[in-house]
Order: sequence, then structure tokens, then C-alpha cells
Amino acid sequence: MLKIIICIIAGIGAGLGTGFAGMSAAAVISPVLITFLGMDPYMAVGIALASDVLASAASAYTYAKNKNLDIKNGVIMMAAVLLFTTVGSYIASIVPKTAMGNFSVIMTFLLGVKFIVKPVMEPKKSFVNATQKQKAVRSLVCGAMVGFICGFVGAGGGMMMLLVLTSVLGYELKVAVGTSVFIMSITALTGSVSHFAIGGMPDVTALVVCVISTLIFAQIAAYFANKAEPKILNRITGAILVILGISIFAVKMLG
Repeated sequence: MLKIIICIIAGIGAGLGTGFAGMSAAAVISPVLITFLGMDPYMAVGIALASDVLASAASAYTYAKNKNLDIKNGVIMMAAVLLFTTVGSYIASIVPKTAMGNFSVIMTFLLGVKFIVKPVMEPKKSFVNATQKQKAVRSLVCGAMVGFICGFVGAGGGMMMLLVLTSVLGYELKVAVGTSVFIMSITALTGSVSHFAIGGMPDVTALVVCVISTLIFAQIAAYFANKAEPKILNRITGAILVILGISIFAVKMLG
């Protein structure tokens, strides 16, 4: 019973983070399962990635339905992310380990503060005035950068993507989150399949409960996010990121 309650709580946090902010479920679910259930880290990441697949795909569908998803440039960025995540992972395996474990937690917190203090209200002029070719090239370069960092550090994909899409590429927040969850659904699928192929099947109860609770709360969050005014959405997203950042840090300290 305790296992189910912990998995539901992890799924709620992951779902809200995914639906509102395009955040990877792995950033929430992994540390919770490792700390409170003593789960093998490799299996915990596999469960988190599997939870990400349906939640991100369902959220992406909701954002697409509300015309808040840039599929054309999203596909280009996704290809670059997938390729350079592999490159980053390989380089991380051959260089000495650095103390970058809290990278995604700090990123989550700071990005949350940014959305509260300086809301992203509309697309930047650099994005609106860019040609399709310029957008494609920028998506390719940014995807490569995000993918490499995620592969090298091992976390922070959703946060990196949201930061790049809003600050570098100039997307409005709703389109940035929609495009981010679209990319995350495919990257999470490849990640979870490879995890289970290498490490075997995880705890089925934990897997099912995490997947279902993450999916439900991601859908609820995505529905409200698409109806919300830009300023309110920025503040809600910021608050959720700040709370999640602090919570994940506290969980890691407990671990």
C-alpha cells in the first residue's frame, strides 16, 4: 500500500510538471522511487521514462488540438536531440565524472523563478520574423545542444528544451511547452525501451501506478494550461517549477 501511495504522489508531481511545463517525468519520479522505495536507480529511471511516454504524448495531443505545437521545427529538433544525446552519453562514459548531479534541480528552480519574475507573453520578434530555413537551422543547432547536455549530464531534458525554446528560439510559453512534450514523448520512448531491453522488466506495480497517475495529472494540467491566460500560465508554471525544484532537492538530500 505504501508503495502505491508513493508512486501516486510521484506521478502527481511528474504529471503536473509535464502538463504545465513540459518537464521530464524522470526528474520527479526517479529520485522519489530511489529515496522512498530503495529502488535500483537504473530501474527507477526506466519507470520514469515509461511514465513520460504516454503523459507527454497525451499532453502533446492536447497542445496540438489548441494549435500550440510547432511540429515542423519540433521534428527537426527531436532528430538532433536523439542523435546528440547518444554523443553526450558516449563522451560522459569516457571522461572523468563531474559533480553535475544537481544540474536539473537547479535548472528547474531557476527557470521557475524566471517565469514568475519575467513572464514569456508572446513570441519574440526574432522568431516571428525568421524564415522557415532560419527556424529549421536554429532548431537543429539548439536540438544538438540540448541533446548533448542531456546525454552528458543524464537529466534536465525538459528544462533545457523549455529554456531554449522560450529564451533562444523565442517561442511563446504555450507553444514551447507543447513542442517540448512532443519531443519528450519520442525521446522517452527510445530511452525506456533501451532501459528495459538492457536491464529487464521493472516492478510492474510501480510501473503501472506511475504511468497511470502521471498520465491523468499531465492531462489535467495540459487542459488548464491551454485555457489559461499567458500571464497566469507563466506564474503557475513558475510556481510548479520552483516547488518541484525545492522538493526534488529535499528528496535527494534525504537519499
